[in-house]
Formats: sequence, C-alpha cells, structure tokens
Amino acid sequence: MQKTVMTPFGEAALRDELEHLTRVVRPQIVDAIATAREHGDLKENAEYHAAREQQSFTEGRIQDIESKLADSEVVDISKIPSGDKVIFGSLVNIINLETDEAFEYRIVGDDEADVNQGKISYKSPIARALIGKEVGDIAVVQAPSGEIEYEIDAVTYN
Repeated sequence: MQKTVMTPFGEAALRDELEHLTRVVRPQIVDAIATAREHGDLKENAEYHAAREQQSFTEGRIQDIESKLADSEVVDISKIPSGDKVIFGSLVNIINLETDEAFEYRIVGDDEADVNQGKISYKSPIARALIGKEVGDIAVVQAPSGEIEYEIDAVTYN
C-alpha cells in the first residue's frame, strides 16, 4: 500500500476531523436513529433511513481517515534549513512569464490540496513541474491551452 504523504498541518486537520466525527457527529446520529425508531414502522420512516444513510457515510469517512493516518508519512520541512529548491511542503512564489501574473502555492498532500487557499497537490501538473527546481529556474507546465512558463521567484520552508 502506498503511503499518504502530508504536511503536519494536513495531519492535524485530519485528526481534528476524526475527533469531531467520533465525538460529536457519531453520537448525534445515534440519537437521531433512536428518535426515528420511536416513530414506529421503519419501512416507511424517512427520518430513520436518512439517519442510517448519514451513519453509513460518517462511518465510511472515519474509516478513510483512520486508514490515511495509519499509512501516513508526515513531512515537516520546518526542521530543514531553508533553501532555494522547491520541495514537498514548501511555499513557492512563481511568475507567469507571458502575463507577469504572480502566484503563491504551497505544495501539499492530496487531502490538503485546495487551490482557493493556494495549496496544490504534489501530484498536480504544476507541482510536478516545480519540484526540484530552484529560485530563478523556469518551470514549464503542460496545460490544456498549451505550455505555460513560470519563473520561480521565491521558495520558503515554513
């Protein structure tokens, strides 16, 4: 089985979600099922079926998180001396050479990726083009519209 690579922030977020699901959501669902059972005939009890469906989804997510945490490899680059090389977990400032538009991305694990928050998966085309490059290098990204060239402006390990 392949390891789930994540940053310390990603691991903490998964642990927080797991705790919330097991300590808050799971008991709420158990209460909802008990309340729905009191309403009688379970075959036509929409509340009961909705609560059971929510229970199934929640238990599946709990198992998914537990599995990811058990098989995780947490990469904490804050302990590495800062450098100019783009690595997993680093914060990268890049400039589109055609438009001069600047972007800032943190390269993270799949579960942490959220482009709206500037977090991209290490498996994404742009991250694959950036990893291993250094400040001043040009990274060529294959996009549906063609190749896009970015200059690496800054790299931070924090």
